[in-house]
Amino acid sequence: MSIIKTLTKDLQKIVSQAGYEVENLILQPSGRKDLGQYQLNDAMTLAKKYGKNPRMIAEDIAKELEKDNRFTNINIAGPGFINITLTDEYLVEIINKISKNIEENIDKEQPKKIIIDFGGANVAKALHVGHLRSANIGESLKRLARLLGHEVLGDAHLGDYGRPLGLVVLEIKKMYPELPFFDENYTGDFSEVELPITNEDLEKIYPLASIKAKEDESYLEEGRDVTAKIQSKVRGYYDLWKKVIEISKADIKEVYDKLNVFYDLWLGESDAVEYMEELYEIFEKAGIIEESEGAKIVEVKEETDNAPMPPLLFEKSNGTLSYQTTDLATILQRMKEYNPDEMWYVTDGRQCLHFEQVFRAARKAGLVDDTVKLEHIPFGTMNGKDGKPFKTRDGGVMSLKNLINLVNEETIKKIDPASVTEEEKKEISEIVAIASLKYADSLPYRATDYVFEIEKFADLEGKTGSYILYSTIRMKSLLAKAISFLPIPMYIPSL
Repeated sequence: MSIIKTLTKDLQKIVSQAGYEVENLILQPSGRKDLGQYQLNDAMTLAKKYGKNPRMIAEDIAKELEKDNRFTNINIAGPGFINITLTDEYLVEIINKISKNIEENIDKEQPKKIIIDFGGANVAKALHVGHLRSANIGESLKRLARLLGHEVLGDAHLGDYGRPLGLVVLEIKKMYPELPFFDENYTGDFSEVELPITNEDLEKIYPLASIKAKEDESYLEEGRDVTAKIQSKVRGYYDLWKKVIEISKADIKEVYDKLNVFYDLWLGESDAVEYMEELYEIFEKAGIIEESEGAKIVEVKEETDNAPMPPLLFEKSNGTLSYQTTDLATILQRMKEYNPDEMWYVTDGRQCLHFEQVFRAARKAGLVDDTVKLEHIPFGTMNGKDGKPFKTRDGGVMSLKNLINLVNEETIKKIDPASVTEEEKKEISEIVAIASLKYADSLPYRATDYVFEIEKFADLEGKTGSYILYSTIRMKSLLAKAISFLPIPMYIPSL
Protein backbone atom coordinates (compact mmCIF):
# COMPACT_ATOMS: atom_id res chain seq x y z
CA MET A 1 0.00 0.00 0.00
CA SER A 2 1.32 3.48 -0.89
CA ILE A 3 2.52 5.92 1.75
CA ILE A 4 -0.26 8.40 0.95
CA LYS A 5 -2.94 5.71 1.13
CA THR A 6 -1.57 4.50 4.47
CA LEU A 7 -1.50 8.06 5.81
CA THR A 8 -5.05 8.67 4.60
CA LYS A 9 -6.32 5.59 6.46
CA ASP A 10 -4.45 6.58 9.61
CA LEU A 11 -5.80 10.14 9.40
CA GLN A 12 -9.31 8.76 9.08
CA LYS A 13 -8.77 6.93 12.40
CA ILE A 14 -7.39 10.11 13.99
CA VAL A 15 -10.48 12.06 12.88
CA SER A 16 -12.61 9.30 14.39
CA GLN A 17 -10.68 9.57 17.65
CA ALA A 18 -11.51 13.27 17.64
CA GLY A 19 -15.18 12.31 17.65
CA TYR A 20 -16.04 12.57 13.95
CA GLU A 21 -16.71 9.97 11.30
CA VAL A 22 -15.76 10.76 7.71
CA GLU A 23 -16.39 8.34 4.85
CA ASN A 24 -13.89 9.47 2.22
CA LEU A 25 -11.16 11.54 3.80
CA ILE A 26 -8.93 13.26 1.24
CA LEU A 27 -5.29 14.12 1.93
CA GLN A 28 -4.16 16.58 -0.71
CA PRO A 29 -1.06 18.71 -1.31
CA SER A 30 -1.40 22.09 0.36
CA GLY A 31 -2.21 25.10 -1.78
CA ARG A 32 -0.10 27.19 0.61
CA LYS A 33 3.37 25.66 0.91
CA ASP A 34 4.26 28.22 3.55
CA LEU A 35 1.54 26.75 5.79
CA GLY A 36 2.30 23.05 5.28
CA GLN A 37 2.94 20.17 2.91
CA TYR A 38 -0.55 18.68 3.03
CA GLN A 39 -4.04 19.85 3.70
CA LEU A 40 -7.26 18.38 5.17
CA ASN A 41 -10.48 20.13 4.15
CA ASP A 42 -12.94 17.68 5.71
CA ALA A 43 -13.94 19.99 8.57
CA MET A 44 -16.30 21.86 6.22
CA THR A 45 -18.09 18.64 5.22
CA LEU A 46 -18.28 17.47 8.83
CA ALA A 47 -19.73 20.83 9.88
CA LYS A 48 -22.88 20.14 7.87
CA LYS A 49 -23.11 16.60 9.19
CA TYR A 50 -22.64 17.50 12.88
CA GLY A 51 -24.11 21.01 12.84
CA LYS A 52 -20.98 22.58 14.33
CA ASN A 53 -18.64 25.39 13.39
CA PRO A 54 -15.96 23.94 11.01
CA ARG A 55 -13.24 25.83 12.86
CA MET A 56 -14.17 24.09 16.12
CA ILE A 57 -14.12 20.70 14.37
CA ALA A 58 -10.71 21.51 12.88
CA GLU A 59 -9.37 22.39 16.34
CA ASP A 60 -10.60 19.04 17.74
CA ILE A 61 -8.88 17.16 14.92
CA ALA A 62 -5.69 19.22 15.27
CA LYS A 63 -5.43 18.26 18.95
CA GLU A 64 -5.47 14.59 17.99
CA LEU A 65 -2.95 15.16 15.20
CA GLU A 66 -0.51 16.72 17.68
CA LYS A 67 -0.35 13.39 19.53
CA ASP A 68 1.14 11.70 16.44
CA ASN A 69 4.93 12.16 16.05
CA ARG A 70 4.72 11.83 12.26
CA PHE A 71 3.24 15.33 11.96
CA THR A 72 4.54 18.80 12.70
CA ASN A 73 3.58 22.42 11.99
CA ILE A 74 -0.11 21.61 12.44
CA ASN A 75 -2.13 24.78 11.86
CA ILE A 76 -5.63 25.87 10.88
CA ALA A 77 -6.27 28.38 8.12
CA GLY A 78 -9.47 30.14 7.12
CA PRO A 79 -12.75 28.56 8.18
CA GLY A 80 -11.17 25.18 8.99
CA PHE A 81 -8.44 24.10 6.56
CA ILE A 82 -5.98 21.91 8.47
CA ASN A 83 -2.37 22.13 7.26
CA ILE A 84 0.17 19.50 8.26
CA THR A 85 3.83 18.76 7.55
CA LEU A 86 5.57 15.40 7.80
CA THR A 87 8.50 15.32 10.24
CA ASP A 88 12.05 14.83 8.95
CA GLU A 89 12.34 11.61 10.95
CA TYR A 90 9.22 10.18 9.30
CA LEU A 91 10.40 11.24 5.83
CA VAL A 92 13.74 9.47 6.38
CA GLU A 93 11.84 6.37 7.50
CA ILE A 94 9.71 6.50 4.35
CA ILE A 95 12.69 6.99 2.03
CA ASN A 96 14.58 4.13 3.65
CA LYS A 97 11.59 1.86 3.27
CA ILE A 98 10.85 2.56 -0.40
CA SER A 99 14.57 2.62 -1.30
CA LYS A 100 14.82 -0.99 -0.16
CA ASN A 101 11.55 -2.01 -1.78
CA ILE A 102 9.68 0.29 -4.17
CA GLU A 103 6.56 -1.87 -3.76
CA GLU A 104 6.16 -0.36 -0.29
CA ASN A 105 4.83 2.72 -2.10
CA ILE A 106 2.66 1.00 -4.70
CA ASP A 107 -1.11 0.54 -4.64
CA LYS A 108 -1.64 -2.85 -6.26
CA GLU A 109 -4.48 -3.31 -8.74
CA GLN A 110 -6.81 -6.26 -9.20
CA PRO A 111 -4.42 -8.69 -10.95
CA LYS A 112 -4.97 -9.46 -14.61
CA LYS A 113 -3.12 -11.57 -17.14
CA ILE A 114 -1.75 -9.31 -19.86
CA ILE A 115 0.17 -10.13 -23.04
CA ILE A 116 2.20 -7.26 -24.45
CA ASP A 117 3.24 -7.61 -28.09
CA PHE A 118 6.15 -5.19 -28.45
CA GLY A 119 8.71 -6.77 -30.71
CA GLY A 120 7.80 -7.35 -34.30
CA ALA A 121 11.38 -8.05 -35.42
CA ASN A 122 11.66 -9.76 -38.79
CA VAL A 123 13.89 -12.83 -38.94
CA ALA A 124 16.97 -12.51 -41.20
CA LYS A 125 16.65 -8.72 -41.27
CA ALA A 126 18.60 -6.26 -39.13
CA LEU A 127 16.73 -4.56 -36.30
CA HIS A 128 16.29 -0.93 -37.32
CA VAL A 129 15.85 2.28 -35.31
CA GLY A 130 12.06 1.86 -35.27
CA HIS A 131 12.45 -1.27 -33.15
CA LEU A 132 13.97 0.85 -30.37
CA ARG A 133 10.70 2.63 -29.68
CA SER A 134 8.52 -0.49 -29.53
CA ALA A 135 11.08 -2.25 -27.31
CA ASN A 136 11.59 0.74 -25.03
CA ILE A 137 7.91 1.57 -24.56
CA GLY A 138 6.85 -2.06 -24.33
CA GLU A 139 9.47 -2.94 -21.73
CA SER A 140 8.44 0.10 -19.64
CA LEU A 141 4.77 -0.88 -19.78
CA LYS A 142 5.61 -4.48 -18.91
CA ARG A 143 7.58 -3.47 -15.82
CA LEU A 144 4.95 -0.95 -14.69
CA ALA A 145 2.13 -3.47 -15.10
CA ARG A 146 4.06 -6.05 -13.08
CA LEU A 147 4.75 -3.48 -10.39
CA LEU A 148 1.01 -2.91 -10.13
CA GLY A 149 0.49 -6.63 -9.50
CA HIS A 150 -0.44 -7.96 -12.94
CA GLU A 151 0.82 -11.16 -14.55
CA VAL A 152 2.50 -9.98 -17.73
CA LEU A 153 3.95 -11.87 -20.69
CA GLY A 154 6.08 -9.92 -23.14
CA ASP A 155 5.99 -11.42 -26.63
CA ALA A 156 8.64 -10.65 -29.27
CA HIS A 157 6.24 -11.90 -32.00
CA LEU A 158 8.85 -12.53 -34.68
CA GLY A 159 8.12 -12.10 -38.37
CA ASP A 160 9.26 -15.58 -39.43
CA TYR A 161 6.66 -16.67 -41.94
CA GLY A 162 5.93 -16.15 -45.62
CA ARG A 163 7.75 -15.42 -48.84
CA PRO A 164 10.60 -13.27 -47.40
CA LEU A 165 11.98 -16.31 -45.56
CA GLY A 166 11.36 -18.48 -48.62
CA LEU A 167 13.52 -16.11 -50.67
CA VAL A 168 16.28 -16.23 -48.03
CA VAL A 169 16.31 -20.04 -48.13
CA LEU A 170 16.30 -19.95 -51.94
CA GLU A 171 19.32 -17.62 -52.03
CA ILE A 172 21.19 -19.87 -49.60
CA LYS A 173 20.44 -22.74 -52.00
CA LYS A 174 21.91 -20.70 -54.87
CA MET A 175 25.01 -19.87 -52.82
CA TYR A 176 25.56 -23.32 -51.30
CA PRO A 177 23.84 -25.91 -53.55
CA GLU A 178 26.03 -28.65 -52.06
CA LEU A 179 24.46 -28.35 -48.60
CA PRO A 180 22.63 -31.55 -47.55
CA PHE A 181 19.42 -29.58 -46.94
CA PHE A 182 18.81 -29.71 -50.70
CA ASP A 183 19.75 -33.38 -51.14
CA GLU A 184 16.59 -35.52 -51.35
CA ASN A 185 18.66 -38.63 -50.60
CA TYR A 186 20.22 -37.29 -47.40
CA THR A 187 19.13 -39.39 -44.41
CA GLY A 188 21.26 -37.81 -41.67
CA ASP A 189 20.28 -35.49 -38.83
CA PHE A 190 19.92 -31.94 -40.21
CA SER A 191 20.33 -30.48 -36.71
CA GLU A 192 23.96 -31.59 -36.78
CA VAL A 193 24.69 -29.94 -40.14
CA GLU A 194 26.78 -26.80 -39.69
CA LEU A 195 25.47 -23.86 -41.68
CA PRO A 196 28.30 -21.66 -43.10
CA ILE A 197 26.27 -18.50 -42.56
CA THR A 198 26.28 -15.84 -39.85
CA ASN A 199 23.59 -13.34 -39.00
CA GLU A 200 25.61 -10.67 -40.84
CA ASP A 201 25.38 -12.87 -43.94
CA LEU A 202 21.61 -13.19 -43.50
CA GLU A 203 21.24 -9.41 -43.32
CA LYS A 204 22.93 -9.20 -46.74
CA ILE A 205 21.12 -12.18 -48.24
CA TYR A 206 17.61 -10.85 -47.59
CA PRO A 207 17.90 -7.56 -49.57
CA LEU A 208 19.81 -9.37 -52.33
CA ALA A 209 17.09 -12.00 -52.68
CA SER A 210 14.39 -9.34 -52.55
CA ILE A 211 15.96 -7.38 -55.43
CA LYS A 212 16.35 -10.55 -57.50
CA ALA A 213 12.69 -11.45 -56.96
CA LYS A 214 11.60 -8.02 -58.21
CA GLU A 215 13.78 -8.17 -61.31
CA ASP A 216 13.44 -11.85 -62.26
CA GLU A 217 10.02 -13.50 -62.49
CA SER A 218 11.52 -17.00 -62.63
CA TYR A 219 13.47 -16.34 -59.42
CA LEU A 220 10.29 -15.11 -57.77
CA GLU A 221 8.50 -18.28 -58.86
CA GLU A 222 11.29 -20.38 -57.35
CA GLY A 223 10.90 -18.38 -54.15
CA ARG A 224 7.19 -19.18 -54.07
CA ASP A 225 7.98 -22.87 -54.51
CA VAL A 226 10.53 -22.83 -51.67
CA THR A 227 8.07 -20.96 -49.46
CA ALA A 228 5.43 -23.63 -50.14
CA LYS A 229 7.94 -26.35 -49.22
CA ILE A 230 8.76 -24.62 -45.93
CA GLN A 231 5.10 -24.17 -45.07
CA SER A 232 4.43 -27.80 -45.97
CA LYS A 233 7.37 -28.80 -43.74
CA VAL A 234 9.25 -30.53 -46.53
CA ARG A 235 12.34 -32.17 -45.03
CA GLY A 236 15.54 -30.21 -45.61
CA TYR A 237 13.93 -26.92 -46.56
CA TYR A 238 11.95 -26.79 -43.34
CA ASP A 239 15.07 -27.72 -41.31
CA LEU A 240 17.14 -25.00 -42.98
CA TRP A 241 14.38 -22.48 -42.29
CA LYS A 242 14.51 -23.41 -38.59
CA LYS A 243 18.29 -22.91 -38.54
CA VAL A 244 17.93 -19.46 -40.15
CA ILE A 245 15.47 -18.52 -37.40
CA GLU A 246 17.83 -19.76 -34.66
CA ILE A 247 20.76 -17.71 -36.02
CA SER A 248 18.68 -14.56 -36.42
CA LYS A 249 16.89 -14.94 -33.10
CA ALA A 250 20.21 -15.19 -31.22
CA ASP A 251 21.38 -11.91 -32.76
CA ILE A 252 18.06 -10.17 -32.10
CA LYS A 253 18.17 -11.30 -28.47
CA GLU A 254 21.74 -10.00 -28.11
CA VAL A 255 20.70 -6.50 -29.23
CA TYR A 256 17.65 -6.47 -26.95
CA ASP A 257 19.79 -7.69 -24.02
CA LYS A 258 22.05 -4.66 -24.53
CA LEU A 259 19.00 -2.45 -24.25
CA ASN A 260 17.83 -4.27 -21.10
CA VAL A 261 14.72 -5.41 -22.92
CA PHE A 262 13.56 -8.94 -22.13
CA TYR A 263 10.82 -11.13 -23.57
CA ASP A 264 9.00 -14.05 -21.99
CA LEU A 265 7.79 -15.44 -25.32
CA TRP A 266 9.77 -15.75 -28.53
CA LEU A 267 6.92 -16.96 -30.69
CA GLY A 268 6.56 -16.06 -34.34
CA GLU A 269 3.88 -15.81 -36.98
CA SER A 270 4.67 -19.43 -37.87
CA ASP A 271 3.41 -20.56 -34.44
CA ALA A 272 0.07 -18.87 -35.04
CA VAL A 273 -0.30 -20.41 -38.50
CA GLU A 274 -0.88 -23.76 -36.77
CA TYR A 275 -4.29 -22.32 -35.80
CA MET A 276 -5.17 -21.11 -39.29
CA GLU A 277 -7.48 -23.99 -40.20
CA GLU A 278 -9.43 -23.57 -36.96
CA LEU A 279 -9.55 -19.80 -37.53
CA TYR A 280 -11.00 -20.31 -41.00
CA GLU A 281 -13.70 -22.63 -39.61
CA ILE A 282 -14.65 -20.08 -36.93
CA PHE A 283 -15.03 -17.28 -39.49
CA GLU A 284 -16.97 -19.53 -41.89
CA LYS A 285 -19.28 -20.66 -39.10
CA ALA A 286 -19.87 -17.03 -38.11
CA GLY A 287 -20.89 -16.35 -41.73
CA ILE A 288 -18.85 -13.16 -42.01
CA ILE A 289 -16.46 -14.05 -44.86
CA GLU A 290 -17.42 -12.51 -48.20
CA GLU A 291 -16.04 -12.86 -51.74
CA SER A 292 -14.65 -9.73 -53.37
CA GLU A 293 -12.81 -9.75 -56.72
CA GLY A 294 -11.41 -13.22 -56.04
CA ALA A 295 -10.31 -12.35 -52.50
CA LYS A 296 -12.02 -13.11 -49.19
CA ILE A 297 -12.89 -10.18 -46.95
CA VAL A 298 -14.61 -9.42 -43.65
CA GLU A 299 -16.66 -6.23 -43.35
CA VAL A 300 -15.78 -4.42 -40.12
CA LYS A 301 -17.44 -1.03 -40.60
CA GLU A 302 -19.87 0.14 -37.92
CA GLU A 303 -22.76 2.61 -37.94
CA THR A 304 -20.93 4.95 -35.57
CA ASP A 305 -17.91 5.33 -37.89
CA ASN A 306 -17.19 8.93 -38.84
CA ALA A 307 -14.72 7.93 -41.56
CA PRO A 308 -14.63 5.15 -44.17
CA MET A 309 -13.58 1.79 -42.74
CA PRO A 310 -12.25 -0.62 -45.38
CA PRO A 311 -12.91 -4.36 -44.97
CA LEU A 312 -10.34 -6.71 -43.50
CA LEU A 313 -8.53 -8.77 -46.15
CA PHE A 314 -8.83 -12.34 -44.90
CA GLU A 315 -7.35 -14.12 -47.93
CA LYS A 316 -5.72 -12.64 -51.03
CA SER A 317 -6.96 -13.45 -54.52
CA ASN A 318 -3.95 -15.75 -55.07
CA GLY A 319 -4.92 -17.80 -52.02
CA THR A 320 -2.20 -16.51 -49.68
CA LEU A 321 -2.89 -15.25 -46.18
CA SER A 322 -2.74 -11.60 -45.28
CA TYR A 323 -0.82 -10.06 -42.39
CA GLN A 324 -4.19 -9.30 -40.78
CA THR A 325 -5.17 -12.97 -40.89
CA THR A 326 -1.98 -14.10 -39.15
CA ASP A 327 -2.67 -11.50 -36.45
CA LEU A 328 -6.15 -12.96 -36.00
CA ALA A 329 -4.61 -16.44 -35.74
CA THR A 330 -2.24 -15.06 -33.11
CA ILE A 331 -5.20 -13.78 -31.07
CA LEU A 332 -6.81 -17.23 -31.31
CA GLN A 333 -3.53 -18.87 -30.25
CA ARG A 334 -3.09 -16.55 -27.28
CA MET A 335 -6.65 -17.08 -26.08
CA LYS A 336 -6.31 -20.86 -26.26
CA GLU A 337 -2.81 -21.16 -24.80
CA TYR A 338 -2.74 -18.30 -22.27
CA ASN A 339 -6.34 -17.00 -21.91
CA PRO A 340 -5.28 -13.39 -21.17
CA ASP A 341 -7.57 -10.67 -19.85
CA GLU A 342 -5.87 -8.07 -22.02
CA MET A 343 -3.63 -7.91 -25.10
CA TRP A 344 -1.59 -4.79 -25.79
CA TYR A 345 0.13 -4.09 -29.11
CA VAL A 346 2.97 -1.55 -29.14
CA THR A 347 3.69 -0.54 -32.74
CA ASP A 348 4.22 2.39 -35.08
CA GLY A 349 1.20 4.69 -35.23
CA ARG A 350 0.87 4.02 -38.94
CA GLN A 351 -0.64 0.63 -38.06
CA CYS A 352 -3.67 2.09 -36.28
CA LEU A 353 -6.09 1.16 -39.07
CA HIS A 354 -4.66 -2.36 -39.28
CA PHE A 355 -5.28 -3.07 -35.61
CA GLU A 356 -8.73 -1.47 -35.61
CA GLN A 357 -9.72 -3.85 -38.40
CA VAL A 358 -8.16 -6.86 -36.68
CA PHE A 359 -9.79 -6.10 -33.30
CA ARG A 360 -13.22 -5.58 -34.85
CA ALA A 361 -12.95 -8.81 -36.86
CA ALA A 362 -11.80 -10.74 -33.76
CA ARG A 363 -14.86 -9.60 -31.81
CA LYS A 364 -17.20 -10.15 -34.75
CA ALA A 365 -16.04 -13.75 -35.09
CA GLY A 366 -16.14 -14.35 -31.33
CA LEU A 367 -12.40 -14.95 -30.88
CA VAL A 368 -12.68 -12.76 -27.78
CA ASP A 369 -15.67 -11.58 -25.79
CA ASP A 370 -16.38 -8.15 -24.35
CA THR A 371 -14.44 -8.93 -21.17
CA VAL A 372 -11.13 -9.19 -23.05
CA LYS A 373 -9.40 -5.90 -23.75
CA LEU A 374 -7.57 -5.46 -27.06
CA GLU A 375 -5.53 -2.27 -27.19
CA HIS A 376 -3.17 -0.76 -29.73
CA ILE A 377 -0.57 1.58 -28.18
CA PRO A 378 0.85 3.58 -31.10
CA PHE A 379 4.02 5.65 -31.14
CA GLY A 380 5.66 8.25 -33.36
CA THR A 381 8.86 7.83 -35.36
CA MET A 382 12.45 8.72 -34.53
CA ASN A 383 13.59 11.27 -37.12
CA GLY A 384 16.86 12.86 -38.16
CA LYS A 385 17.56 16.61 -38.19
CA ASP A 386 15.80 16.81 -41.57
CA GLY A 387 12.57 15.71 -39.91
CA LYS A 388 12.50 12.43 -41.83
CA PRO A 389 12.92 8.91 -40.40
CA PHE A 390 16.46 8.43 -39.04
CA LYS A 391 18.72 7.02 -41.76
CA THR A 392 22.34 6.19 -42.50
CA ARG A 393 24.59 8.62 -44.38
CA ASP A 394 23.94 6.79 -47.64
CA GLY A 395 20.17 7.16 -47.15
CA GLY A 396 19.37 3.62 -46.00
CA VAL A 397 17.41 2.65 -42.93
CA MET A 398 19.78 2.72 -39.96
CA SER A 399 20.16 -0.51 -38.02
CA LEU A 400 19.67 -0.45 -34.28
CA LYS A 401 23.19 -1.84 -33.81
CA ASN A 402 24.70 1.07 -35.75
CA LEU A 403 22.64 3.59 -33.77
CA ILE A 404 23.93 2.13 -30.48
CA ASN A 405 27.49 2.27 -31.84
CA LEU A 406 27.08 5.90 -32.94
CA VAL A 407 25.87 6.97 -29.49
CA ASN A 408 28.67 4.92 -27.90
CA GLU A 409 31.25 6.73 -30.04
CA GLU A 410 29.84 10.06 -28.88
CA THR A 411 29.76 9.17 -25.17
CA ILE A 412 33.28 7.76 -25.15
CA LYS A 413 34.54 11.23 -26.10
CA LYS A 414 33.23 12.56 -22.78
CA ILE A 415 35.31 10.19 -20.63
CA ASP A 416 38.67 11.42 -19.32
CA PRO A 417 41.16 8.75 -20.48
CA ALA A 418 43.52 9.58 -17.62
CA SER A 419 40.95 8.64 -14.96
CA VAL A 420 40.15 5.08 -16.08
CA THR A 421 41.67 2.09 -17.84
CA GLU A 422 40.75 1.28 -21.45
CA GLU A 423 38.57 -1.61 -20.26
CA GLU A 424 36.75 0.63 -17.77
CA LYS A 425 36.37 3.33 -20.39
CA LYS A 426 34.67 0.89 -22.76
CA GLU A 427 32.36 -0.45 -20.04
CA ILE A 428 31.38 3.03 -18.83
CA SER A 429 30.77 4.37 -22.32
CA GLU A 430 28.43 1.47 -23.15
CA ILE A 431 26.41 2.02 -19.98
CA VAL A 432 26.16 5.76 -20.62
CA ALA A 433 25.33 5.22 -24.30
CA ILE A 434 22.39 2.92 -23.54
CA ALA A 435 21.12 5.29 -20.84
CA SER A 436 21.39 8.24 -23.23
CA LEU A 437 19.63 6.38 -26.02
CA LYS A 438 16.77 5.02 -23.93
CA TYR A 439 16.18 8.27 -22.06
CA ALA A 440 16.18 10.32 -25.27
CA ASP A 441 13.64 7.93 -26.76
CA SER A 442 11.45 8.00 -23.63
CA LEU A 443 11.48 11.77 -23.13
CA PRO A 444 9.13 12.89 -25.96
CA TYR A 445 5.39 12.27 -25.83
CA ARG A 446 4.87 8.69 -27.02
CA ALA A 447 2.51 9.38 -29.91
CA THR A 448 4.50 12.16 -31.57
CA ASP A 449 7.51 12.03 -33.89
CA TYR A 450 10.75 13.48 -32.55
CA VAL A 451 14.18 14.53 -33.81
CA PHE A 452 17.07 12.47 -32.47
CA GLU A 453 20.31 14.44 -32.19
CA ILE A 454 23.21 12.26 -31.04
CA GLU A 455 25.43 15.11 -29.79
CA LYS A 456 22.58 16.71 -27.85
CA PHE A 457 21.28 13.52 -26.21
CA ALA A 458 24.76 12.36 -25.19
CA ASP A 459 25.55 15.69 -23.53
CA LEU A 460 26.47 15.74 -19.85
CA GLU A 461 24.20 18.75 -19.24
CA GLY A 462 20.48 19.19 -19.66
CA LYS A 463 17.73 16.58 -19.99
CA THR A 464 19.88 13.61 -20.94
CA GLY A 465 20.40 10.07 -19.71
CA SER A 466 24.09 10.73 -19.17
CA TYR A 467 23.30 13.73 -16.94
CA ILE A 468 20.88 11.66 -14.87
CA LEU A 469 23.55 9.01 -14.34
CA TYR A 470 26.05 11.70 -13.34
CA SER A 471 23.54 13.29 -10.95
CA THR A 472 22.69 9.91 -9.41
CA ILE A 473 26.34 9.09 -8.77
CA ARG A 474 26.92 12.58 -7.37
CA MET A 475 23.97 12.26 -4.99
CA LYS A 476 25.12 8.83 -3.88
CA SER A 477 28.56 10.27 -3.14
CA LEU A 478 27.08 13.11 -1.08
CA LEU A 479 24.84 10.70 0.84
CA ALA A 480 27.81 8.47 1.61
CA LYS A 481 29.70 11.46 3.04
CA ALA A 482 26.73 12.70 5.03
CA ILE A 483 25.58 9.38 6.47
CA SER A 484 27.76 9.60 9.56
CA PHE A 485 26.11 12.89 10.53
CA LEU A 486 22.52 11.67 10.29
CA PRO A 487 20.68 11.02 13.57
CA ILE A 488 18.88 8.06 11.97
CA PRO A 489 20.69 5.36 9.92
CA MET A 490 19.93 5.76 6.24
CA TYR A 491 19.87 3.14 3.51
CA ILE A 492 21.77 4.10 0.35
CA PRO A 493 20.64 2.05 -2.67
CA SER A 494 23.21 0.75 -5.10
CA LEU A 495 23.26 2.26 -8.56
